[in-house]
Amino acid sequence: MAVDSSRWGILYCPRKSNGGSRKHREKLEGVLASRKVEYDIVQSESTESVERLVRMLVNNGYKTIVIVGGDTALNDAVNCLMNINPEERNSISLGVIPNGVLNDFAKFWELKDSDIEGAVDAIVAHRVRTVDLGCIRYTNKNGEDCHRYFLNCVNVGLIADIMNLRRQTHKLLGSRTLSFVVSALLMLFHRMEYKMSVRINSESIRRKLMNVCIGSGPGYGQTPNAVPYNGLVDVSIVSHTEITQLFHGLWLLFTGRFLNHRNVLPFRTGKVEFESAAHALIGIDGRMLGSVQGAFTITVEQEVINFLIP
Repeated sequence: MAVDSSRWGILYCPRKSNGGSRKHREKLEGVLASRKVEYDIVQSESTESVERLVRMLVNNGYKTIVIVGGDTALNDAVNCLMNINPEERNSISLGVIPNGVLNDFAKFWELKDSDIEGAVDAIVAHRVRTVDLGCIRYTNKNGEDCHRYFLNCVNVGLIADIMNLRRQTHKLLGSRTLSFVVSALLMLFHRMEYKMSVRINSESIRRKLMNVCIGSGPGYGQTPNAVPYNGLVDVSIVSHTEITQLFHGLWLLFTGRFLNHRNVLPFRTGKVEFESAAHALIGIDGRMLGSVQGAFTITVEQEVINFLIP
């Protein structure tokens, strides 16, 4: 039996190693009760369960699906929605209450993980903006053609490497802050350049690069001017830089002036073609993509997800 169209289907994704998850959920449920929201809530057991649970909510007829989580959980949700027929997808609105390690897409809409009330009120208002998705198309190690959608960004090179190191050290050390510090120190002894061949618009770039970020959203500060509703992605290409310039670049990144760095080359385009990116890891919305063989392409799918915004 289909549920009432006004009833929310909520997927709660607890933060890993966060002892406050129960209190956070209790606070959320208190806010929902105070706003007299009718809802059903399920909790993910792992990152692998998010797409399955979103599919369950879709199959049960929920038209407002709310993700309580971060960028990776949202990534799983939109990839699930893109696997259903467009007519059904167009009847569903997706909302987010930020609760992840990385909440970049939520921050773009000025949603704060400390402001549950504000996020709930934004969803109650039901203001819908149809947003774009980026899409990476590639071949996996088994020779199969694959694709994956993203809301925020794809990183090829150094940033994906740092995320991978941080994830590995976090498993060993537990502390998020300590794992970040250790990861940064390990990068001093790690590969910082990758031989790439990239084609953007009419320009072909064939040389060693540190990182390429392709953002439909802010890209963790690397594509600060990108917006998910103009049919384009922003691209920032970082070429080789000395260690002192690297720290200067990090300072500009944290202060929102990343594009001012002299070794950053910005573009805006509808398509990015990688002819090769040997040995470079690829991260998509904060998660490793896995094995990618040979060339891959990034394009834009225009106005495909109904997103609830403040």
